[in-house]
Amino acid sequence: MFSSLLRGAIIAVTIVLFFLFLIPLLERRMVFHPVRHPHGNWAPEQFDLPVEDHWFETEDGVTLHGWYARAEQPVGTTLLWSQGNAGNLTYRMQNMRLLLDYGIDVFIYDYRGYGRSQGNPTEVGIYADARAAYDYLARELQIAPREIVLFGRSLGSAVAVDLALQRDVAGVILEAPLTNARDMSRRLVPLLPVHRVISTQLDSLAKIPNINVPVLIIHGDRDNVVPIEQGKRLYAAAGQPRQFYTVEGAGHNDTFVVGGNAYFELLRDFVSGL
Repeated sequence: MFSSLLRGAIIAVTIVLFFLFLIPLLERRMVFHPVRHPHGNWAPEQFDLPVEDHWFETEDGVTLHGWYARAEQPVGTTLLWSQGNAGNLTYRMQNMRLLLDYGIDVFIYDYRGYGRSQGNPTEVGIYADARAAYDYLARELQIAPREIVLFGRSLGSAVAVDLALQRDVAGVILEAPLTNARDMSRRLVPLLPVHRVISTQLDSLAKIPNINVPVLIIHGDRDNVVPIEQGKRLYAAAGQPRQFYTVEGAGHNDTFVVGGNAYFELLRDFVSGL
């Protein structure tokens, strides 16, 4: 009898310790996968990519690094690009080169702890990073709000949605967007109630109804990381005007490759019509 009670107590304590100590570690690893400099391909000339290095500071004193790439025949819009959770800005060079070919300028930055940016990533921190990138773009580079379109891919979709509620922009593009961290934790760790204890929210589903500029959502129908159903739920929650575009045959990271010319024409037409 006593041994059974003791065994039950040990199991209970083990479960409590698991949730107190291991879940936060699992949560951080699930949300952020930074690649710091010098890792990555820091040779944009290999992609014929004309980038300018820019350094700026967040409201809490973290120094961030970004690239500004200007199209030869610009349509008059700058995409403020918030990335996914893995890699750094050097991983986006092929995509950036193609955007320039369609006349779209790009300002891409690394979150804290990614690439050459200082610090360590947190949810609150990456929201602050996006505000700092916007403010630098608007104040130092003199890009008017009517010329700024937010572009967020995967994790960056939550960053873009949050920023759209904080700053004036012309429009928002969300690619492979997640609804919130709880839904993602249910998908990634289905056998454990991680969604009940995680602190990360990334709750675009709650925020997107308050965006008052045009929203374009792009999702691959073979996305096995963030299922297309999450993108469709965000679309249903968004206000008007809104647009949903399915890239047939695309997964999570290859929408711009699979989508081809139609994908880039969609982006160009969207930003040109704002």
